Amino acid sequence: MKRILIAGALALATAAPAFAADLPPPVAPLPRAPVAYVPAPVFSWTGFYIGVNTGYAFGQSSWNSPIGTTGNFDVSGAMAGVTLGGNYQIGQFVVGAETDIDWQNVRGSQVGGNCFTGAGPASCASSSNWVGTFRGRAGFAMDHVLLYATAGGAYANIRASLDALPWSGSTELGWTAGAGVEFAMTDNWTAKVEYLFADFQHASCGVSNCFAAPPASVSFDESMVRVGINYKFGY
Repeated sequence: MKRILIAGALALATAAPAFAADLPPPVAPLPRAPVAYVPAPVFSWTGFYIGVNTGYAFGQSSWNSPIGTTGNFDVSGAMAGVTLGGNYQIGQFVVGAETDIDWQNVRGSQVGGNCFTGAGPASCASSSNWVGTFRGRAGFAMDHVLLYATAGGAYANIRASLDALPWSGSTELGWTAGAGVEFAMTDNWTAKVEYLFADFQHASCGVSNCFAAPPASVSFDESMVRVGINYKFGY
């Protein structure tokens, strides 16, 4: 029996290489598909937005009447307000519209012999405590950065007063133009810096406010330098 077992084992050992040679070669693993490169999405400026702004305004005013003139004198002050607008992007070009309204404390005065009265220590003061604009915008987008120009209409309350007399006040229309740069911090939040110049129709100030008969014509213009933050709806 032992001889039979030994002979069988030897037979299997000699047959194994031949059997292995008859097996098919192992199948090569399938090649892996290359991982596709997905570029990062490009930011889109299309959408409506709402925001807040703050800044500083400076400009000039003058009083003019047949009985005298102040010449130009400086006005300046702080401002802050809210913004509403919308953009539409076509390629790298962006068009849109924007409106805003700001509280402001822009004022100045001319004192003494160059004042409206022509002599004495009188103080001729001009001021404005709110301003609004409605403008078109056109710009060039470089992904998250937008360079834009803007122009349109403006309106503000223009006030005038001589010394301790009550303020006159009227809402005057005008025009505005400027430029700015806006940066997208996230898909929804943007920040901007802009400059606007606004010039308004002349207000009128008569006897009860400016001791002027006939009424004086009050000119007023301002340059606004503002920063703002907007929330853009959508992506």
